[in-house]
Amino acid sequence: MKQFLKMVLASVVGIVVSFLVLIVITAVIIGAVVSKAGNDQVEVKPGSILHVKLDYPVVERTSKSPFSNLELGDLGGDRSLGLNDILLSLKRAKADDNIKGIYLDVSSMQTGLASIEEIRNGLLDFKKSGKFIIAYSEVYTKTSYYLATAADKIYLNPEGLVEFTGFSSELIFFKGMLDKLNIDPQIIKVGTYKSAVEPFILDKMSDANREQVHTFLGSMYNHYLARISASRKLPQDSLYSIANQLKVQNATDAVNYKLVDALRYKDQILDELRTKTGIEKDKDVKSVTIEDYSKNNKPEEGDMNSRIAVVYASGEITGGEGDDETIGSERISRAIRKARTDEKVKAVVLRVNSPGGSALASDVIWREVALTKKVKPVIVSMGDVAASGGYYIACAADSIFAQPNTITGSIGVFGIIPNMQGFFNEKLGITFDRVKTGEHADIATVTRPLTDYEKLIIQKEVNKIYNTFTQKVATGRNKTQTYVDQIGQGRVWSGVDAVRIGLVDRIGGIDQAIASAAKMAKVKDYKIVSYPIQKDPFESLFDKSSDKLKEHFAKQELGEQYQYYQKLKSALKFTGLQARIPYEIIIK
Repeated sequence: MKQFLKMVLASVVGIVVSFLVLIVITAVIIGAVVSKAGNDQVEVKPGSILHVKLDYPVVERTSKSPFSNLELGDLGGDRSLGLNDILLSLKRAKADDNIKGIYLDVSSMQTGLASIEEIRNGLLDFKKSGKFIIAYSEVYTKTSYYLATAADKIYLNPEGLVEFTGFSSELIFFKGMLDKLNIDPQIIKVGTYKSAVEPFILDKMSDANREQVHTFLGSMYNHYLARISASRKLPQDSLYSIANQLKVQNATDAVNYKLVDALRYKDQILDELRTKTGIEKDKDVKSVTIEDYSKNNKPEEGDMNSRIAVVYASGEITGGEGDDETIGSERISRAIRKARTDEKVKAVVLRVNSPGGSALASDVIWREVALTKKVKPVIVSMGDVAASGGYYIACAADSIFAQPNTITGSIGVFGIIPNMQGFFNEKLGITFDRVKTGEHADIATVTRPLTDYEKLIIQKEVNKIYNTFTQKVATGRNKTQTYVDQIGQGRVWSGVDAVRIGLVDRIGGIDQAIASAAKMAKVKDYKIVSYPIQKDPFESLFDKSSDKLKEHFAKQELGEQYQYYQKLKSALKFTGLQARIPYEIIIK
């Protein structure tokens, strides 16, 4: 009995100590958050350099999470900065007398080419002030080099490398694996080019898919080379030859072919920055990171009675509320509706960065856009991708802006209901039996094949959704439905080609879209407001905290591979018929 009491007492003491430790850790975290929140302003000393690194995923909007950029050792938050704050910081730095220039320190970019295009344009605008931009890296990937070509000087480590080899697109096909596992994917789709299902039923790209990939990849590559040609003053044909023949095999080659200006070590770069800012050789360069500099960002001044609402729709389209990383139909519809009913909001800019998703959820959001268009101007600004469902929610707008390298179109619908009966029966020895009150009560099961009648019913529904999709695009874009069907069929287009065929009105970024919205609303002095309203930092601190911890540690463990894990997780949640782009396009 005495021993038992000792064990009980020890357990109680252990629980109490653990609870106290947890309280202390929580207090430290909250204290750090409060400290961070109370020190938003950052002092920028005269003669400073703006240090731009961007070695993290660039999202549309900077998160208000209290863990963002919070350093707590291994438990520290994920560093990130939204495209909105990056562009605003560059605009502020252009007019800031304390900022003498930019040190562009970018090795790789974890974002799409359209976002990089906007940042690059922001850097080019910064240069109009007469201030300098110096780029330096040990390795330039294709995307980071593209950003670097906005600089006055591009320097490379003497043992470094510039990846200049052209663009490629590689798809993974699962048909052989599914055959071996005896799984029949059972595909129902509309669209010759709707190739989202091809990996499950083919072992290589179809001719139609190869054609569309070759076309949009070539369009994006031509733009890439043209902009580099203009910045580096090199003939575009020469750049194509350099890449095609792999002429840049080492750092010296990069200099010889004028892709970079010189080879330097980091200390030499620092010496040049000292010279440009008038700092003595034995003194430290005065600098501020763009993350810290952005803490001084404030909403631009304007008439509060004349507002332009920017509604951010970023991520996969789903039913329900969604979150900051998905487009929940309820959440985004509510934001558009709030902007529509607010008399002070004179126009709406819908910022779309989405590969699509649920066809039903897309239609719910489309309805709110169409209703808003009847009472005030609606302009769409497309980000890296606005395809399939992403285009569905955009097509009702008065005008659509995209970047040359925005991926858009993909007007098509598909559904997949895998038949895993053979896998369970023959590979695992698992069998199923059932009782049902209706002949087709188990139509969605994966443990038996669809009947011909059931396939016909589902195909009819897919056809109906596609017909609705093309009809709404035709109405929104003032085209015939026959024409939309011709350029639709699930085909993916670059922003340049989308303008040519009428899916997009103009090439431009979010600033141009906002300016266009103001012009249509006939307002010159206006305030920009953002929707959906982001949660208060302290509210987000306790909101789904366990999920956020899991996400943080997964990112820490998987690194850049986390994006593939995230895509797999989201794929497992697909419900209903899908209007989404066939694949994720990553240029490296």
